[in-house]
Amino acid sequence: MNTYPKTILITGGAGFIGSNSTAYFLKKKKDVIIFDNFSRDGSKKNLKWLKSLGGNLEIVKADLRYNQKILNRLVKKSDVVIHLAGQVAVTTSVENPREDFDINALGTFNVLEAIRKSKNKPSIVYSSTNKVYGGMEGVRVKELKNRYVYKDYSNGVSEKFPLDFHSPYGCSKGAADQYVRDYARIYGLKTVVFRQSCIYGPRQFGIEDQGWVAWFIIAAMLGKSITIYGDGKQVRDLLYIDDLIKAYELAFKNINKIKGEVFNLGGGSKFTMSVWKELQPLLEKYLGKKIKVTHSDWRPGDQKIYVSNTRKMKKLLGWQPKITVEEGVKKLCDWVKKNKNLFS
Repeated sequence: MNTYPKTILITGGAGFIGSNSTAYFLKKKKDVIIFDNFSRDGSKKNLKWLKSLGGNLEIVKADLRYNQKILNRLVKKSDVVIHLAGQVAVTTSVENPREDFDINALGTFNVLEAIRKSKNKPSIVYSSTNKVYGGMEGVRVKELKNRYVYKDYSNGVSEKFPLDFHSPYGCSKGAADQYVRDYARIYGLKTVVFRQSCIYGPRQFGIEDQGWVAWFIIAAMLGKSITIYGDGKQVRDLLYIDDLIKAYELAFKNINKIKGEVFNLGGGSKFTMSVWKELQPLLEKYLGKKIKVTHSDWRPGDQKIYVSNTRKMKKLLGWQPKITVEEGVKKLCDWVKKNKNLFS
């Protein structure tokens, strides 16, 4: 029988996804433990906001790479772990692959070991990435005026698509992805892997190569320079943060049914957008001004199109996204406008 967990440990709990998840579960009257090293821009601002919400919140400043004893202690009193802590940028992984490996691969291994050695064996939801499928160079793509489309994958890419780690980031996240999956098979841990596409929403302090929807909105609103890598026709499926958290909740509510499973998680074929050709007119409409950009070369491993096939999510969990791209972008624009002081 599945039960709703009382205590939730969120690694990277002060980040974008982490802070939104923390707020959601605090409102559900759950005990939430944040495990974060607060190295990311915006994490301290997110923490200040979380403290203002009230609820039973425990904050632990620590690092997955170095603080195993602290991690072990927190795991022992948790019912579920949402593992979000990680190095998130491809370019950073290329510049410093060892640090990327230590944070993403070793950090995840340390979380798994803490769970394996615990008596209570909390379930774990792991935030992986679509980058585990690599550049997908062999996929046939058609170029249209403002976007790329698949010739053969009208419903998007399913979990059966071959893995092809590309870039140190893809390798470190992919290794962690497979460790999480295998710890379910070998040790019987209750794990779920979500290979996430582009997640966006409030409290996201985006940068050029991570959180691009938020970055474009923030930069356009504050008059910062914007660089488009490639031709801007690259297509992604977008998933608003609220819909993502609902997927997390469904996962650990139904963990006995889906333990060991891997899911592609994004907006799916209905909620897609090209990274600039289609986003630009939408932003200019909301902001009421023209946006100037510069262009640069394609980045290594950048997929011309990636769209998640989310049919497995719908079949096993009854989940599907609710918030359209237009609604989500408008919500994020409104939040940035109201919180300009956070980006000064």
